[in-house]
Amino acid sequence: METALAVPGDKRVAEEASVDPEDILTFQPLGAGREVGRSCHILRFKGKTIMLDCGIHPGMSGGMQLPFTDHVMADEIDLILITHFHLDHCGALPWFMEKTVFGKSKGKVFMTYPTRAVYRWLLKDSCRVTSGSAPADATMLYTEEDVERSLRRVEPIGFHETKDVDGIRFTPYHAGHVLGAAMFMIEIAGVKILYTGDYSREEDRHLMQAEVPPIKPDIMITESTFGVHNHESRGEREARFTGTIHETLNKGGRCLIPVFALGRAQELLLILDEYWQNHPELHGIPVYYMGHLAKNCMTVYQAYTSTMNERVQNLIKIRNPFQFLHISNLKTLGDFEDSGPSVVLASPGMLQSGASRELLERWCTEQRNSVIIAGYAVEGTLAKEIMNEPEAVTTLDKRTIPRRMNVATISFAAHVDYQQNRDFIRALAPKYVILVHGESTEMARFKRAFEQEYEADPEYNFTMYNPANVDVVEFNFRGDKMAKVIGTVAEEPAREGKRLSGVLFKRKHNYFIVAPEELATHTDNVLEMSLVRQKQQIHFVYGLPMLKHHLLLVYGAEAVSFAEKDGNKTEIIVMGKITLTHNDSEKTILLEWSANAENDMWADSIVTTLFQVEASPETVKLSQSGSCGHSSHNHEHDESALKQRLQQHLEDVFGKCVLSENGSELTVHVDDMTCNVKLPSYETESENKLLRKSVLQATKRFVATVKPLAS
Repeated sequence: METALAVPGDKRVAEEASVDPEDILTFQPLGAGREVGRSCHILRFKGKTIMLDCGIHPGMSGGMQLPFTDHVMADEIDLILITHFHLDHCGALPWFMEKTVFGKSKGKVFMTYPTRAVYRWLLKDSCRVTSGSAPADATMLYTEEDVERSLRRVEPIGFHETKDVDGIRFTPYHAGHVLGAAMFMIEIAGVKILYTGDYSREEDRHLMQAEVPPIKPDIMITESTFGVHNHESRGEREARFTGTIHETLNKGGRCLIPVFALGRAQELLLILDEYWQNHPELHGIPVYYMGHLAKNCMTVYQAYTSTMNERVQNLIKIRNPFQFLHISNLKTLGDFEDSGPSVVLASPGMLQSGASRELLERWCTEQRNSVIIAGYAVEGTLAKEIMNEPEAVTTLDKRTIPRRMNVATISFAAHVDYQQNRDFIRALAPKYVILVHGESTEMARFKRAFEQEYEADPEYNFTMYNPANVDVVEFNFRGDKMAKVIGTVAEEPAREGKRLSGVLFKRKHNYFIVAPEELATHTDNVLEMSLVRQKQQIHFVYGLPMLKHHLLLVYGAEAVSFAEKDGNKTEIIVMGKITLTHNDSEKTILLEWSANAENDMWADSIVTTLFQVEASPETVKLSQSGSCGHSSHNHEHDESALKQRLQQHLEDVFGKCVLSENGSELTVHVDDMTCNVKLPSYETESENKLLRKSVLQATKRFVATVKPLAS
């Protein structure tokens, strides 16, 4: 069942504002929510859907290994980002790409170059190991052919390289966990999300530590594998590791080190090769790196030394550190002569099956032998069980055998401890932190410890979440929308109070303002400006002289021009924008203009003037008398009557005109613009120059026509 966890609105959200669904960012773990294994998370924002990792659970089998992908529509996923090659982060990817409708979608998949190089070998080897140990009637999640097909759609990306997929920008940074491991900084519509994946802040023999991105995220999704535990020093761990091995060999025993084929195995091989080089007495004792992948993977490591730390960069100038002097590769157990003391690194690291499981069952009954658990062990696996030093072990064929071998837990797992994770979060200071990839108890302890440590810190305000699988966390990221001015509109420098005019358009969550004629250029011809031509025909029976009289009265001679046309037609242009065609024989006037806010205003003004002529026969008679109203009607020409007639005239022309209470001012309203007419001076004031000019002309013509009657 899905649960919505309410999150207070971001500071950029006005409390009274209604929530737009597009402004809601959601995070949903489909795996690694209060557990370690099958990392898979879904981000949704601005109509985009991103999947972060797609792994399997190493402690489960069959379909139970998979993330809860039934909570997402596979064909709606725009982007999949894989942080590194471990199976708990990419092991379900071939299944998802080849066995769901995502395979027919246009979604893209990205991982770094080293991760992509290892992906092929690691997952094909996983297919071989699984098929070899699974029951005959078991159904495989995918085949080696599925792995190859999925690889064709995977696109590589370099560290610090920024890509844009349909408005989703993302950049990988070094995570330090294994070769090619990346944390991704993702940006959608200005909101930044950092997904760390598995990361390490400790430089080792070949990998650099995770780097701190130069950009501060709004949301940070981080692992919490080790909870509140802190690692012992690197020197102490190496001393215990090599000491345990040396002691086992001195007793004539064998030492098993279960490892994943790639990752910590290479670090342990570097430690052992150096230790053997410094201890000649061990040169006769073999160290084996067992597995089909050994040769292929070493080739990958040798090819990507440029992505490793400074130590490797310097050493590579002398010799390739991955061409080991004291370590041999074994493809299978059949090639292994188990005739005396030896050290064997074999996969898988969790001891579920394969060579590491077979050797454990072979050696665990002898007290002189040792097994070293050198990585993180997931709940539900034999590796986790062995750490508790049980008295007996159940074999793959369901027999119970005694466990007498020595068990040592010396973690070289490349995950941050509490202090490293805390300092990394604090350095980036995200507003929201989401914990993933941690057992429920450890994750809760981390959350509680972190909140207690910073609850009284006035400099850092944050909210931390640790959602369970398929829970949904919601964030509201509605903010002020900003538009970038581009093209010729941007040529004139911006200044206070300056109004911009252009077309506003949205592209990939960003807003832009351009000149109308440049719209097609800046939208790759997707959008173009269209010109709307307006026409309106009016019945008019009062003749051309009356039409001329009223147009000149309102707009003035400089704003009106006349031209005779064929067939008893006269063309009149008002304000250089509105064309009137007077047809004397049909008694009609046709208005034509290009539609925009200004032209529509002038057209409305002209139509109002024409209707006023038609609706006032007394005015028509007065105008037709030839004297234009110069007869004696003294009772209408006092100042009060003049103001009222001027108000009525301006209201007829512009739509709304209000006389102030003290009678000293008339205010003309046109849309959101106003113009004030001072009385009795008839001075006009308005922020809109065009409106001021129009009102001034109408007032002057009215006064010139009517006021002489008062004298």
